[in-house]
Amino acid sequence: QVQLVESGGGLVQAGDSLRLSCAASGRTFSRYVMGWFRQAPGKEREFVAGISRNAVSTYYADSVKGRFTISRDNAKNAVFLQMNSLKPEDTAVYYCAAGSLRDDLVVVAVNVMDYWGKGTLVTVSS
Repeated sequence: QVQLVESGGGLVQAGDSLRLSCAASGRTFSRYVMGWFRQAPGKEREFVAGISRNAVSTYYADSVKGRFTISRDNAKNAVFLQMNSLKPEDTAVYYCAAGSLRDDLVVVAVNVMDYWGKGTLVTVSS
């Protein structure tokens, strides 16, 4: 069992940066591929970024590539999302999730991740 708690969301202006954090409970954190997903008002939840169990490989949605960076610290049971050059279309609730599937499948795993946090709201004003 893994419990996930996101933090770091808020209201920012276009062009600003935010750093999201996700704290995980349990001693098996390193066994899971981790991902950030988001859900904008009226839209389906979508993949944003993922990171392999050993933190060597990262994966990004095209819409955030070059602006967002995912990282993890297995010693501290934490995963992070650095978001730069934010745009109004990045406005959404951001969720941290843990999955037991193969690392590279995180990009299509919006419906099969094992554990989810409750989300943190990011609002980007123009």
